[in-house]
Amino acid sequence: MAAVQPYMDVQSLGKRIGDRVLFWDVTFTINEREHVGLIAKNGTGKSTLLSILAGREGYEAGSIVFRNDLKIGYLEQKPTFNPKQTIMEAVLDNLHVSEHTDPTLRAEQMLTRFKIFDHSRLISSLSGGQLKRVALAKILVDEPDMLILDEPTNHLDLEMIEWLENYLSRTTMSILMVTHDRYFLDRICSVIIEMDDSRIYTYRGNYSYYLEKRQERIDNLSTEIERANNLYRTELEWMRRMPQARGHKARYREEAFYELEKIAKQRINERNVRLETSGTYIGSKIFIAKDVCKSFGDNKILDHFNYTFSRYEKLGIVGNNGTGKTTFIRTLLGVEPIDAGSYDIGQTVRFGYYSQEGLSFRDDQKVIDAVRDIAEYVDLGNGQRLSASQFLQHFLFTPEEQHTYIAKLSGGERRRLYLCTVLMRNPNFLILDEPTNDLDIVTLQILEEYLASFRGCLIIVSHDRYFMDKVVDHILVFSGQGAIRDFPGNYTQYREWKNTMPKPVQADKPKETPKNNKPNDRPRRLSFKERQLMQQLEADIERLEAEKKMIEAKLSGGTADVDEIVQMSKRLPMLNQELDDKSMQWLELSEI
Repeated sequence: MAAVQPYMDVQSLGKRIGDRVLFWDVTFTINEREHVGLIAKNGTGKSTLLSILAGREGYEAGSIVFRNDLKIGYLEQKPTFNPKQTIMEAVLDNLHVSEHTDPTLRAEQMLTRFKIFDHSRLISSLSGGQLKRVALAKILVDEPDMLILDEPTNHLDLEMIEWLENYLSRTTMSILMVTHDRYFLDRICSVIIEMDDSRIYTYRGNYSYYLEKRQERIDNLSTEIERANNLYRTELEWMRRMPQARGHKARYREEAFYELEKIAKQRINERNVRLETSGTYIGSKIFIAKDVCKSFGDNKILDHFNYTFSRYEKLGIVGNNGTGKTTFIRTLLGVEPIDAGSYDIGQTVRFGYYSQEGLSFRDDQKVIDAVRDIAEYVDLGNGQRLSASQFLQHFLFTPEEQHTYIAKLSGGERRRLYLCTVLMRNPNFLILDEPTNDLDIVTLQILEEYLASFRGCLIIVSHDRYFMDKVVDHILVFSGQGAIRDFPGNYTQYREWKNTMPKPVQADKPKETPKNNKPNDRPRRLSFKERQLMQQLEADIERLEAEKKMIEAKLSGGTADVDEIVQMSKRLPMLNQELDDKSMQWLELSEI
């Protein structure tokens, strides 16, 4: 069989911004049908790398080789369009779909999937989140060979994220993505590329596999550094004692000493100290909502909402966009007036609010100064406190980076700094509205640890399912028009519960009366052929599930050769589609 031709081959790629080396000697390959996730800390150039690969900006070193006639779809973190175009014109502009595809119909379907309904609206009237959804719809309509996606789940509600997750996991397109959504990463990507300390590490498995193997790498490196340090002390003493005129063997030992020194002086940028805070005292009374009502015209947000918030409660809020999650928070904080009812808030409550709109810094200010403007020290309780600089280091700002001007920070680094300024005020009731957007995975892990030990109250609005599962005790589900359910568990448990619930009966079409005008109360039963088909479908689904598990195990096992990987990668999306089709057919029959 002929060798596999990579879709994209990146060799020794390097990029500088001014006198700063953003990344250097980056090398990796993406093959046909391969789904790859890119992981790195904020500020290490993830978005810049994707922009370079999409041909939007240049680079200083290395090479990028694409397969001939490769069609790439690129989703920017902040997409731009011609503001004078309508939504439909923007989506259809410069498409390269095949002649057999009806692009207008496909565009209408895809836009509707992303809850963009008025396709005649001007681009200039859209919010940043709407623009992101239009851009996502556009690249999927175009059916490229390869997708390059920069934070595709930002500004999507949970329903859209889960649909997109299912769609991308089954696609035959190659994918290179940057995302903070770890469930999304885990369920779509079969290869993880990590940029760490100017090096590239490739893991042939999903995100869970990456976590396991990365820890093994760090443990092995720690052992190697410890061994090198022990030997280094002995060799350093020898270097100090030896005369300058050395023989051949001595010179060889001297050269080996300098190689050993490189290993011994390596640093593993892992945080070994957990940031724990006792928080400011908070009384037993937090807040009581009494018959709170809030509407915008016919759109009900809160409809006689009653709730008593408990001490140390950690609450998550989920729901589709437009159901009023942020509005509820703003009414609680007094930013948005309510129509009726009241909030009775305890006297000891000190709110700390992180919002998508709250990011505001002076570009001519240094990172450390922005934090020192709030406080020189952070009180951790029990007589312990951290300086502003020490607190920033816990959130991955090195002493050198703390003296960087804010104008030079990436979007994710600004978000991380904003988070620090909220937490430094030492609140006892944290309200975080979409805190995970634009934060890297390392920062999210730090934040999760902080919130797990936070001795106060917490409300989180987030579309990040992994983050919610790690942090909250229970969730409020906003369904729209004032319908709010209190679910005693995390998001995954809620989804599992919801999937077991019977689907609501469609009552929009009246039942036809039989021609003889006699009521027919007997339910329709499956015919003999339908029962046979159902049995066959059950057997087929069981067989396909077993084949799928076998392929996934081989792909993540790392033992298959290149030809086997190619064949299995081609088979897997077809297998998923066949499973979906047969499962849907079985469900339709089961409802008769």
